[in-house]
Amino acid sequence: MPAFLLEVGTEELPADFVGDAIEQWRSRVPQTLRENSLTFEGIYVYGTPRRLAVLVRGIPDRQPDREEEIKGPPASAAFKDGQPTKAAEGFAKKQGVAPDALEVRATDKGDFVFVKRKIAGRPTADILAELAPGWIAGLEGKRLMRWADGDFRFPRPIRTLVALLDREVLPVELVNSSESIKSDRICCAHRVLHPAPVEIRQADNYVECLRAAFVEVDPEQRKTKILEQVQAAAQKAGGHADISPDLLEEVTNLVEWPTAVTGKFDEEFLILPPEVITTVMVTHQRYFPALKSKESSELLPYFITISNGDPAKSEIIATGNERVIRARLADGRYFYKTDIAKPLESYVSQLETVTFQEDLGTVRDKVSRVMRIAGAIAKQLQLGEEESTAIERAALLCKADLVTQMVYEFPELQGVMGEKYARASGEPEAVATAIFEHYLPRGAADRLPQTLAGQVVGLADRLDTLVSIFGLGMLPTGSSDPFALRRAANAVISITWAADLTINLQQLLEEIATNFAAEHPKASPTKLLQQLQEFFAQRIRTLLQEERSIDYDLVSAVLGENDPEYIERALNDLLDARNRADFLQEIRNSGKLDEIYETVNRSTRLAKQGDLGTAALDPTATVRPELFQKPSEGAFYDAVAQLLPKTQACQQTRNYEQLVGALAEIAPTVSTFFDGPESVLVMDENPDIRRNRLNLLGLLRNHARVLADFGAIVKG
Repeated sequence: MPAFLLEVGTEELPADFVGDAIEQWRSRVPQTLRENSLTFEGIYVYGTPRRLAVLVRGIPDRQPDREEEIKGPPASAAFKDGQPTKAAEGFAKKQGVAPDALEVRATDKGDFVFVKRKIAGRPTADILAELAPGWIAGLEGKRLMRWADGDFRFPRPIRTLVALLDREVLPVELVNSSESIKSDRICCAHRVLHPAPVEIRQADNYVECLRAAFVEVDPEQRKTKILEQVQAAAQKAGGHADISPDLLEEVTNLVEWPTAVTGKFDEEFLILPPEVITTVMVTHQRYFPALKSKESSELLPYFITISNGDPAKSEIIATGNERVIRARLADGRYFYKTDIAKPLESYVSQLETVTFQEDLGTVRDKVSRVMRIAGAIAKQLQLGEEESTAIERAALLCKADLVTQMVYEFPELQGVMGEKYARASGEPEAVATAIFEHYLPRGAADRLPQTLAGQVVGLADRLDTLVSIFGLGMLPTGSSDPFALRRAANAVISITWAADLTINLQQLLEEIATNFAAEHPKASPTKLLQQLQEFFAQRIRTLLQEERSIDYDLVSAVLGENDPEYIERALNDLLDARNRADFLQEIRNSGKLDEIYETVNRSTRLAKQGDLGTAALDPTATVRPELFQKPSEGAFYDAVAQLLPKTQACQQTRNYEQLVGALAEIAPTVSTFFDGPESVLVMDENPDIRRNRLNLLGLLRNHARVLADFGAIVKG
């Protein structure tokens, strides 16, 4: 069976686009082939800085023939007295069949005429020639451009186009106004090692053909070569390479024929904090640092860069890179010496010159708000004087390094340099660590802060940003979250859960929102608080489902379904919300939930027709025994009365196992109330009796609500 090759040759593409485009084609190409009834044995997507390619192996010569069923006019209009009307004859003629080939079938909208028509499969070559331009034009990227005088958009200008079905060139064309790009079998090779163009004679030989021209089109092969070469170069230098996965991915898509080149820098630069050196290497120069050993974080005065040039010129390439890094490290050394000459606190006043957000003042203003919020959190946690003092000091200094020369030049080092400068200034260790940790986590996979001061200041910083940005009406949308508010809210919840911090988030949000509204009269604290509650509830929902693997209906049972009371309860005690969700999942997995589900759920559904408040738990205050007509009502009443102290104890201790056990004990009594020999009709004609019975059910619902909203739980 034939193979199909499509290669788009371009000027140098951005590295991130290469990886994204490969993933897009891996998804889209097989999908569109299946939509066109084309099978295949394998699809291989390749990419380098100067090309994107897809190779489809084992594709048939043509589509299979298929039978299509076409719906025509209503039967009442198609036939009269058993004979075809003009409507039927016209439909049959249009479909190329005789009127007696029409069939009448029943549908949801009545009887209609149908006809079956055989459609011959089209040649694969014709279909691929039509699909290929769409595959190219459909690629999405951050920065698409136009070139020449056309409207075609792509990250970089397209220079060559190869489209082969085995040995045959397929006629594929990209129209870009006056600069039309037509398919051929000629593509570019390595810019330095093989400047002459390459002719691809057969689609299936594409990878080997370009490999012979010093282009490794397979990104996985390039990545493997880079890994092997970098580690070998580091070992030769007497150490171990520090390989960042992100840098490895980026470098893989920056070269076509990788060669590891080792460079050296002066050992005197090792006096710099290692984070400064690695930031210069990794972020700015795309070098791999060399460590003394696999277990050590101590740097060697070497770096490894990946060249896309002539391996024979490696020494010249190394010299050029050494010159560049020497200048960058010399700058870093100057910044470090200049910054460290002053205590970190001296930079705080300079934060008044840096705008945080136009309507929110300076970074110094933000620091003041963070200090106030951190103080409120410390008060909630009932911390001692020493811990509270460390938190206050860390909050004051947490942004001070933003105005240092080092962080101005290398923004990636915010927090890192603050920690270094704090230690150099003689600040307590807890303060120095908190300055760095309050930025954690910096991403989804990053670690969380481990010290109490780092946790509290991190929470305060994020809560200030969340309330302030929400207060300005700049809420995140489905496609836009420029202030990373979702990440900030996730961090607040994750830090609280990981550290078991007994904070009242609802109270904090109310306090911060009130203070914001006092400074911004146009803001409504009530509306702001409601928006924040809904936002945090969604974040809690997402984290419970995605990170703790809680079933969606159990999450709804904890957070309620359109019930502000449940959301407020979760925000009042994030730890309790987490624990209740975990517990519900546990008893579902063990089968204990099934023992109480029917009893509680049935009561919950019926109780909605009553008017008993959700806070009522005591039957003596809500139920009138003199209205009982059957013994099952009294038994229900007694069971709820015996449940009351157990539920109250559960509310104090958060021991939900005790509550579930108590609910399981009264399940037979409730079942008798509904279905036993002495069962009752809840919706009695007498309004007083009906209300009394609904109150009994409402009480049971309310006891169960201490754990969750059972009405939201779906029976398995």
